Amino acid sequence: MARDGSGVKKASSTSIEITFQYRGVRCRERLKLSPTKENMKRARLHKAAIEDAILKGTFDYAVTFPESKRAHLFSDTPTPDNTRLADYLRSWLDMKSRELHSSTIDGYRKIFEGQIIPALGENTLEQVSRPKVREWISVSRASNKTISNILSPLRAALQDAVDDGLIEVNPLDGWKFRNKEAPRPRKQKDPFSADEQAAIISRLSGQGRNLVQFLFWSGIRTSEAVGLEWNDIDWIGRTAKISRAVTQASTVAESPKTKAGERTIKLLLPAFEALVHQKQFTYLAGSSVFHNPQTGRPWAGDQPIRKTLWVPTLKRAGVRYRNPYQTRHTFASMMISAGENIKWISAHLGHSDLTTTLRVYADWLDDADPEAGNRAVSVFAGRL
Repeated sequence: MARDGSGVKKASSTSIEITFQYRGVRCRERLKLSPTKENMKRARLHKAAIEDAILKGTFDYAVTFPESKRAHLFSDTPTPDNTRLADYLRSWLDMKSRELHSSTIDGYRKIFEGQIIPALGENTLEQVSRPKVREWISVSRASNKTISNILSPLRAALQDAVDDGLIEVNPLDGWKFRNKEAPRPRKQKDPFSADEQAAIISRLSGQGRNLVQFLFWSGIRTSEAVGLEWNDIDWIGRTAKISRAVTQASTVAESPKTKAGERTIKLLLPAFEALVHQKQFTYLAGSSVFHNPQTGRPWAGDQPIRKTLWVPTLKRAGVRYRNPYQTRHTFASMMISAGENIKWISAHLGHSDLTTTLRVYADWLDDADPEAGNRAVSVFAGRL
């Protein structure tokens, strides 16, 4: 978008770029006009005519921009396509931005620009084949998980191309590629001990202390804490509604990626007290609960918390570094070790089902209750 908000700007010495919204997609097209004062005026009039046609429902993308790589995406009667994969993936990503989370779009864009487009982008959609993809992937040193992450959005994009009639079949449909690899170590759940928690908290004050204490005793994700608003807090019932998250990739709060992620959690006393102490800082300063103490503004995503608050605090406390997500594992470990109901823990964490909780924390459950099995013995063993 032009700095003046007009959607018209100089693109080069021989072209002017106009930006407009069509079917929920931000479109950019170049006009072959030198960016003189008179031609800039013509470009603004041309953009206004396009937007008028869009409002009236008479706009035809292919007629207005016959050479555009984007035109086929808006065609109701798809024709044989010579579009490069690179152009299609970028346009597909623009369209998907209406329905996918910003963090997901950001991840897909990194995969497309960093992996797929350099390797396959010059092929047309029709030229993308399973053998060609297999040949590229087979020489990759990526793990099977990374390969799966690469192929997943490519498969989805090609399926949409099939649905739009641009290609006849999806070459990746029902196909997965796996390299032979040694078993990989599982991501470590590395919770903080009670002494470590105390050391961390002791090195904090004010808003930083309130945030970290809340993370340890609520079990929510850092991005969910960033998205927490005062209207989400039920002071009488001592609960908090978790319904949004703000990640580094998103510019606005987004809803959780799963239905179970949107939940109401019980505020345990340390978490509730952290909110009570936080009121003096931000309760009258807007909707967000937690602000960056350095800027006085709501946190701009979860990564600034790690960089400007979390890392320095752990260094001052002399605590071995683990990422902020381990506060969530710490909460889970405390609840499981104390013998809290596993179903309640699962719902509190926002897991989609109980099996997820059991899978993630199975290695802790065996040692959670030192009396496990003894109750059954006392009830039934007397009959032997």
